[in-house]
Amino acid sequence: MTQQIFIAGLLKDRVAFVTGGGTGITGGVARALAEAGAGVALVSRQIDHLEPAAAVINEQGGRAFAVAADVRNPDEVAKAIAATVEHFGKIDIVVNGAAGNFLCPADQLSPNGFGSVVDIDLKGTFNVCRAAFEELKQHRGQILNISATLHYLGTPMQLHVSAAKAGVDALTRNLAVEWGRHGIRVNAIAPGPIADTEGMKRLVPEPIKEKLRQRIPLGRFGLIKDIENAAVFICSDAANFINGAVLVVDGGHWLAANRLL
Repeated sequence: MTQQIFIAGLLKDRVAFVTGGGTGITGGVARALAEAGAGVALVSRQIDHLEPAAAVINEQGGRAFAVAADVRNPDEVAKAIAATVEHFGKIDIVVNGAAGNFLCPADQLSPNGFGSVVDIDLKGTFNVCRAAFEELKQHRGQILNISATLHYLGTPMQLHVSAAKAGVDALTRNLAVEWGRHGIRVNAIAPGPIADTEGMKRLVPEPIKEKLRQRIPLGRFGLIKDIENAAVFICSDAANFINGAVLVVDGGHWLAANRLL
């Protein structure tokens, strides 16, 4: 758990607004931020996905609040921001983790399928950042976007996600430059292959997994806890001069992915 690595109360009195915070990587990040002392608003389209996750955090002594919003809808995002401020009094940290994905060859990818992923991953990230700006400006807060490494090299059947996440990286760097003068830090984490995720189970066929693992220099898949620890670090004062960074957490996979040996 994160308490074994970080000092207790590292993020005490902070409030985090976490999209996609009910499950998967960002569900883990939300729990880790709560363990580090932050209040967390868990945000997703379906409240049914959020309430059990919020209940677990609260039962473990944390502070969690579930609020439904579709990041593709700016009005819903604005209402979720307002509800979070009403509940916790402020927002210091925004984590953009809402995402969509599926496997599809580019020549079979429909405009609607491409657009749906861009709407959630890229436009949704912008919608949340824009809606949270005034709160983050007031509290000299920060944004952490969850990106990917798919676009560093060509990834078959992932054109839509690669394009969206490349946009997230660009958004991260541009906002870091524009909003840094307000004291707002904007960074991203790019996870590599993470074993205990629904995406790994659903999108990576078993015969490919061992080949994939062999291409990771550290010799293992990542775990959600690896992303959790990176997120807590970036969101802490230990990283208060890190701005505009995309932190790759993949065991060196993408660096070695194009090697023949």
